[in-house]
Amino acid sequence: MSAQLFVVATPIGHLDDMTFRAVEVLKNVTVIAAEDTRKSIQLLKHFNITTPLTACHDHNESHVISSLIEKLKNGHDIALVSDAGTPLISDPGFKLVRAAQENGIRVTPIPGACAAIAALSSVGLPSDRFSFVGFLPSKSSQRLAQLEKIKDESQTLIFYEAPHRILACVKDMCQIFGADRPVGFAREITKTFETIKKMTLQQLVEFIEQDHHQEKGEIVLVIGGASTDSELNQDQQALDQLLQRLLQDLSVKAASQLAADLSGVKKKIAYQRALELSQAISDNHN
Repeated sequence: MSAQLFVVATPIGHLDDMTFRAVEVLKNVTVIAAEDTRKSIQLLKHFNITTPLTACHDHNESHVISSLIEKLKNGHDIALVSDAGTPLISDPGFKLVRAAQENGIRVTPIPGACAAIAALSSVGLPSDRFSFVGFLPSKSSQRLAQLEKIKDESQTLIFYEAPHRILACVKDMCQIFGADRPVGFAREITKTFETIKKMTLQQLVEFIEQDHHQEKGEIVLVIGGASTDSELNQDQQALDQLLQRLLQDLSVKAASQLAADLSGVKKKIAYQRALELSQAISDNHN
């Protein structure tokens, strides 16, 4: 059988998330191409894996590809790992995998942990359609420009962000997406200080400002998609029906207050709409 390139997912925190198959593959390949050999060697020691390591990261991937492909052509299996999680997901490895495919070498995924999917599965936002955006630009002006391009996307959006930029990033999201856009905040997934919360972007800004421990560790942001026109129309119709019923027995102020509490709509919006409906009812009676 010809050699294979194995793309091996490793734990993102909790070592018990390492699969039996991943351990077996790493023990039996000829060499392991690792994003950071210093980090990977700790994982290998934990599982008593003695396979040699070679570095394959953003700065040298283009240069080491030819030697790795040559090894594969000569019948030596190779495993590709990143520092944590699934390789290629905001990590190096794409160029090596592409080169393997172009050279007719079989690429075999060994599935496992992925921070983006773990976050999506646990924050309670729609998961039937989503886009993985990864890391945004570090400069605010460039970040705002990119957020502006995707603000109207209706599917759930998944981002990675560095801890030292998280507050600035969420403030920029608040500015572009709106303070009320729902967000899932997943930090240090599977680790000791795991934090998983769902709130609005404005609430997340306040949460981080009040607890600077939230500016530490690995962070995933899962942002709810923009409401479509049909959804907005349905929401408007539902609010109107609720207000029309409440206005039969309550004042504009009381009806709008109760409608806001029941529907989650902002009080100002409910009050303005209640005024409009009340006026329309009055005009019809006249």
